[in-house]
Amino acid sequence: MLKLSQSFSTTTRKASLIRSSSRLFASSAEEYDVVVIGGGHAGCEACTAAARTGAKTALLTQNLSTIGELSCNPSIGGIGKGHLVREIDALGGVMGDVADKAGIHFRMLNRRKGPAVRGPRGQMDRDLYKNNMQASLSNYENLHLVEGSVEDLLLDEGDQIDSVVSFVDPTEDLTLLNSLSNSKGASLSSSDANKDKRKARIRGVVVKNEDGSTTEIMAKCVVITTGTFLRGVLMLGKDRYSGGRHLRDSEEVEPPSVGLANTLARFGFPLGRLKTGTPARLDGKTIDWDACTIQPSENPAAPFSHIRQFLGEQPPNVAKNTLIDCYMSRTNEETHKLVMDYAHTLPEYDGMDGKGNGPRYCPSIYKKVERFPDRNGHNSFLEPEGLNTDLVYPNGMSGPYPPEIQEMIFRTMPGLANVEIVRPGYDVEYDYVNPQSLTHTLETKTISGLFLAGQICGTTGYEEAGAQGVIAGANAGRAAVASYDGDSASPFILGRDEGYIGVLIDDLVTRGTQEPYRMFTSRAEYRISLRADNADLRLTRKGVEYGVVRDEERIASVEAREMLIEDRVNVLRNFKLFVTDWAERDGTDLMAGDAMNRKGREGHKKSGEEVLGMPHVTLESVEKIVAEVQQEERERALAAAAAGDDVEIPSVIQGSPPSIYDTVEATIKYKSYVSRQHKDMESWRKAQGVRIPPELEYNHESLPTLSKEELEKLSKIRPSTFAEASQISGMTPQSLVYLYHVVTKRIKDKDSKKAKAAIN
Repeated sequence: MLKLSQSFSTTTRKASLIRSSSRLFASSAEEYDVVVIGGGHAGCEACTAAARTGAKTALLTQNLSTIGELSCNPSIGGIGKGHLVREIDALGGVMGDVADKAGIHFRMLNRRKGPAVRGPRGQMDRDLYKNNMQASLSNYENLHLVEGSVEDLLLDEGDQIDSVVSFVDPTEDLTLLNSLSNSKGASLSSSDANKDKRKARIRGVVVKNEDGSTTEIMAKCVVITTGTFLRGVLMLGKDRYSGGRHLRDSEEVEPPSVGLANTLARFGFPLGRLKTGTPARLDGKTIDWDACTIQPSENPAAPFSHIRQFLGEQPPNVAKNTLIDCYMSRTNEETHKLVMDYAHTLPEYDGMDGKGNGPRYCPSIYKKVERFPDRNGHNSFLEPEGLNTDLVYPNGMSGPYPPEIQEMIFRTMPGLANVEIVRPGYDVEYDYVNPQSLTHTLETKTISGLFLAGQICGTTGYEEAGAQGVIAGANAGRAAVASYDGDSASPFILGRDEGYIGVLIDDLVTRGTQEPYRMFTSRAEYRISLRADNADLRLTRKGVEYGVVRDEERIASVEAREMLIEDRVNVLRNFKLFVTDWAERDGTDLMAGDAMNRKGREGHKKSGEEVLGMPHVTLESVEKIVAEVQQEERERALAAAAAGDDVEIPSVIQGSPPSIYDTVEATIKYKSYVSRQHKDMESWRKAQGVRIPPELEYNHESLPTLSKEELEKLSKIRPSTFAEASQISGMTPQSLVYLYHVVTKRIKDKDSKKAKAAIN
C-alpha cells in the first residue's frame, strides 16, 4: 500500500522517523495543489519551493529513506555549480543550508582569480547530507512526503494532446531549431502560438500500490523529477539490468520508472537517451595515503548559506574542526594501456550508435584517454565519503569495466597498489525529454500544469537539478494557488542577466541539448555581474515579490547587507587623498604603475574607490589607510575638544566583515567592466544577422580562442549567420563575440584590399 507521512508541523519528529510516522491512504483519492515526483535534488527543491508559495504539496518518491541521497560524488558546488547553490539559497532553497551542515571539507575554487569565477565547493558526509535534507523536509510547512511509484498521469477528460515539436538535433537541423526561438534567443512561451494548441490539463497521477492496485492522487500541477530512473538501465561490463541506481554500497537496485516513461512517449514528448557513470568505491584502509598528495580543507570556510555568512557563523564541522583531508593520485602510461586494451569489455549503449551519450565535461577514464592520447596522466581526487566510514570516492575515474579490470586499472596509480574495491563503478542510461518542449517556467508546452526539472531535461549534476527544481516548483505552486481565484499566475522567470539559473534554463529551452548539460561560468555572458558573493542581492527581492521567499530572517539579512555595502562604497567614494599620500602611507608602493603618480602630478587626488579599482590593490589595504587617516583626524578633533573648541568628533571605519568584504571589493573593481560588458552584449545582439563566410576554417590556427567542442560543432554545422551560431548548444557568449570580431575584421580587411586594388 501507499504510505503518507503526517502533515508535518514544527512538532513532527525528525526524518529518521519518517517511515514509522506514516499512515495508510484512505480508499478515496488524495488531493494536493502540487505533486512532485522524485526525491532527488530537483525534487527536494521543487517541493519546498512549491510549499513556500502556500501550495499544499506532496513529494512522491519510491523510497522515503533515499530522499536527498548523493547518488554519485559526495560533493556540492564548484566552478559555476557553486554559483547555482548560492542562487538556490538566495531564493529560499534548502541545498545550501544542508550542504553547510553536512560539509566536512571546504574550498573556494579559483580563489586566485577574479571574484566572478570563484566557486565555493564542499565535500559532504553522505549520511549527514541525507539526514539533514530529510530533517529539513520533515518540518516544512505545507509539505507532505508520500511513498509510491507513479505509473501514469491523469488529464482532464476529453483533452487531446497535440504533437509537440519532434526531437531537434542542433547538429542536423538549424532551420527547425531557429523556428523555436525568437530573435533574442528566448524560447516560445505560453503566450506564443503553442498556447492556442494546448488542450490538455493535468489533474493528477496514478500510483501503483504494493499489492498491484492503483491509487489516484489529484493535483492542480505536477512536477516530474525522475533523475536517471526513466527507463533506466544499469551497465557493468557487458551486463545490462534494469534500474535507476544501486542503493548506496549495495547490490540492491532501485527499480526504473517504466510506466511514466511510456506515458510521456504516449503523450508525444520527444525522448532521447543519455548516460552517466559513477566510479568504484574504494576501501580507504587499503590506500597508501603517504604516496598521495594531500589537499587540506580551508578553515575558516565560505558558507553556502547567505544567512549563515551574514551572521558570521561557520559551517558546523568547520566550527568543531571535524574536517577531513582529501588526496590526489594520478594515472600514468601503464594505466592508459590497460584502459585502452580492455575497451572491448565496456558496455554497448542504446544511444550514439552503441557508444552512449555521456557528459562531455565529466568523462569516463576511457573517454579521457581516447580524447587526449598525448597526455601522460590525469589527476584523480580521492574523496572520503564521510566522518564515520572508510569508503573513498575516486573522482575522475568512472568506467564500467568488469570489476577485475577496474581493480587492475586502479592498482597502477600512486597510493593504490594494494587498493580493494568495495563496490565497482557502473553506468546508467536513461530517457530524457528534449527541453525545447518546455517554456522558461519549465512547464510543458502541450500539457498545462505539467512541469519537468532535473536530469529528465538533459542536465547532469546535483546543482543543475536543484536550480531547475526551484523554478519548476515555484511556478507550479504559484499556478495552483492562483487557480483558486480563477486567476493565472504571472511566470516566475530569471533572465540571463539575473542569474546562472536563468542562463541554465534559457540554454536548455532555446538550444536543447544532445549531451548531459553542465554549468560553467563561461556559459554566462554577464558573469561579471553574476557572482557567487552577490546572489542574494540579485535574487532575494525578486523571490519575495513572487512569493517564493517568505523567510523574514533572510529578508532582513539582505536588507542589512545592502545597507552595509552601500555605506562602505560611499565611504570609499568620498574619501580622497593626494596620489603621493596614497603611495607614502603604504609600505608596498600602493600606487606603483599608476599614471597619476608620475612627477608633476603630485597635486592630483584620488578617492578610495578609484584606488581600489586598480587590479593589484585590495580592499584591506585601502581600508587600512582610510582608518589610519581617520584616526589621525579623530585624535586632532579630540585634542581640539579638550582645549574647549566646539568640534565634531569623526568616527573611524573598521575593516569590512566577511559578510560584505568580497561584494564591496568586487562591486568597485568590476564597475567599469560591467558597463563595458553590457555594451558588448548589446552590440552582439544587433549583429545577429551578420553572415559568416562559408570558407571560414574552424581550427585552432584560425580561431585559437575557441574550445575543441566549439570548433567541432561549428565545423560540422557550418552556420551561415551569427543568429544560427548562437543556437548551437555549447557555444559560449564570449566565444560568439570573439568569432564576431574575427569575422568582421576579415570582412573589413577584405573590403580594404578591394578598395586599394580599385585605386591601383
